[in-house]
Amino acid sequence: MINITDFSFARMPEIHFGAGKLALLPRLIGQRGKTVLLVTGSSSFVRSARYVRLTEGLAEAGIRVFHCSVSGEPSPDFVDVTVTRHRDEGVTCVVGIGGGSVLDAAKAVSAMLLQHGSVAPYLECVDTQKHDGRKVPYIAVPTSSGTGAEATKNAVLSHIGADGYKSSLRHDNFVPDIALVDPELTLTCPPDVTAACGLDALTQLLEAYVSSKSSPMTDALALSGLQHIAAGFVPAFENGLHDVKARGHMAYAALLSGIVLANAGLGVVHGFAGPIGGFFPMPHGVVCGTLIGAATRINIEALRLDAQKNRIPLEKLAKAGVVLSGQAATTTEAGCERLMETLEQWIEKTRIARLSAYGITPGDFARILDKSNNKNSPITLSRDQMRAILEARL
Repeated sequence: MINITDFSFARMPEIHFGAGKLALLPRLIGQRGKTVLLVTGSSSFVRSARYVRLTEGLAEAGIRVFHCSVSGEPSPDFVDVTVTRHRDEGVTCVVGIGGGSVLDAAKAVSAMLLQHGSVAPYLECVDTQKHDGRKVPYIAVPTSSGTGAEATKNAVLSHIGADGYKSSLRHDNFVPDIALVDPELTLTCPPDVTAACGLDALTQLLEAYVSSKSSPMTDALALSGLQHIAAGFVPAFENGLHDVKARGHMAYAALLSGIVLANAGLGVVHGFAGPIGGFFPMPHGVVCGTLIGAATRINIEALRLDAQKNRIPLEKLAKAGVVLSGQAATTTEAGCERLMETLEQWIEKTRIARLSAYGITPGDFARILDKSNNKNSPITLSRDQMRAILEARL
């Protein structure tokens, strides 16, 4: 008999998935009113023929368009300036079209257009004000396959520097109303971005799969996502400009990674990601990509110290190893070896940057560790074990 543990599951956005789905956007926007704020990245999409067709379609539908762009990871200041500029424009829908940073920026803007004052007091690192959940309807359109922000209820904002932080604006109502996922939009992602985003999605799926807060439902979705990572990661990296099928696998995996992280939480790699991304200008996907191999190895070593007690997470990690490697394993130990080998091979193949490439030195480890945590990892690593993860990827 299979036992099902008690669990709760957050709502998901209305999802439109498939090549060419961008053509639906004018109609979906028009269903919510006649004034849209488009939030995009600073370059590639706005220079594309797809952007021209989109704006023409919006004009034909009689929709008034405001536009702003975000470069790099969004800051509270960016949100405040954008909201102040557009609060009185009668915006009836916010649309984010871009990578995870753009989707988070647009999500925060939609959440603050009906509020007054700065977004900063609502961030989890400050938490002096509680958001009432009111927002302008929001449509998320990812152009990379990584964070899964099109399906999450939080927007990550950053202040980078010696006193830096990455912190979330979070509310159940901030899940996008619509996630429009068109794999064709990711075709122009260069190999390095494809690799970092793909390893971010993989990290989210793997950490949610073995999370202490996982459920049968998140397990099923995470495992499905890992299967699509196995099918799409290497082809998307090697032939991403032409392989729509591979891009579809990765777009679907990233979408699922957002759904499962919103419901099961994440692990130690993401426990590092906030402090590292706050202190240093290291993209989130690169942090995840460079740490996931070492973190998985050290987690497995720690779990094996009491293999009977930790049987379930070890079996899950072994199953993930079989899925990602495409190779059978007759024992849990062998499956875990498959996982570690595959992660190491992919990290080496894609040449994900090490921590030192962004100016991180052993002298920075203490302050990173002071702000880091295990989150929902299946086992609590000691400070020394967490330090070993950083040392392995310096």
